[in-house]
Amino acid sequence: MSVNLKLHGFKDMEKALAKLPAGTAKGVTRRSLKKILKPVAHAAEASPFTIAITSSLVARQRQQARSDFRPGVVSMFVGPVDDDGNGAPHAHLLEFGTQPRFLKSGRFVGAVMADPFMRPAWDAHSGDILEKLGAEVWDQIEKSLERAARKAAKGAG
Repeated sequence: MSVNLKLHGFKDMEKALAKLPAGTAKGVTRRSLKKILKPVAHAAEASPFTIAITSSLVARQRQQARSDFRPGVVSMFVGPVDDDGNGAPHAHLLEFGTQPRFLKSGRFVGAVMADPFMRPAWDAHSGDILEKLGAEVWDQIEKSLERAARKAAKGAG
């Protein structure tokens, strides 16, 4: 399956973010991504796991996603977590299922049917995420500029 995208305004957005201090620009991007990804998280909550939107991963996940962690890149992840907030290492078994398992003695010990919860949630919301993200980032940039102007006025006056 191939998807054709035509993006407008993202170069201007990148220039506007570059004019902000680095910490502010990252905050703008994080807040925007969290807000845009909430519908995906809510759609996946039918699973037996708590679904979180986070930028931190457990060590195993971080190793697998190491290309996402580069300087100047903000990454957010949506997925299942345990009660303590760590990644749920067995969630993929429910998402994708397992084949029938047998002991060495030949005794059948079970199989898990696939019960996807993340993929349908992503598929339901992925089509309009970029459009909404652009609008939300611009909104957050404007709010950040307003806060900076208020702060400067307060400091000067």
